Amino acid sequence: MREIDQMAVDAANDAEKLSVFIEEHEIFILRIASKTAKRYVSKSDDEWSIALVAFSDAIKKYDYKRGSFIPFAELMIHRNLVDYFRVQGRRSVEVQVDCIEDEAIVEYNDNNLKLEIEAITQVLESYEFSFMDLVECSPKANKTKKACAKVVSYILNNPILVKEMRASKQLPAKIIEKNVGIPRKILDRHRKYIIAAAEILHGDYPYLSDYLSYIREANKR
Repeated sequence: MREIDQMAVDAANDAEKLSVFIEEHEIFILRIASKTAKRYVSKSDDEWSIALVAFSDAIKKYDYKRGSFIPFAELMIHRNLVDYFRVQGRRSVEVQVDCIEDEAIVEYNDNNLKLEIEAITQVLESYEFSFMDLVECSPKANKTKKACAKVVSYILNNPILVKEMRASKQLPAKIIEKNVGIPRKILDRHRKYIIAAAEILHGDYPYLSDYLSYIREANKR
């Protein structure tokens, strides 16, 4: 039933199988590259080389136990091309991959991720807002993102605040404002995002957590 997934695993340890597997998926690689670039990509384009390397890396990093290979490879190609476009300064096609409101989450056709979205949606409904509300309340400016990351890190480092947040279904804004020094205006404006990020990073959501890696990095400092 998971023939392609097993082929990816086998290809990771066999150079000949790797070559055949990549060749069989060239059309797929070009399609995802074109989709991300928002234009037709051929083998003569730089995007093809970037996508090809990403697909090869996906084979090496793929974990059979964590889900299907194809969605994982698509995400790897998408991320690598977005990073490439950022370096090139092509903001018109840039898609943020470090925020949970990114469209890739919705489009990423992987059962595990879909299950995580369904699970966190139920959690967020208890706070009386939806997963899709994050589109409007997520921070965009780097300064604001850093402020929100600081707040989430503070909550995660103080389990009693997580407990209080879950019990009251409210963000403990007064305590955060007093101890973290983040203006109440930011806490109120991005309350839903902060709560969602804290729930995701505190819970068992490995796929969604990938979109909040910048918060994890901030929490390590």
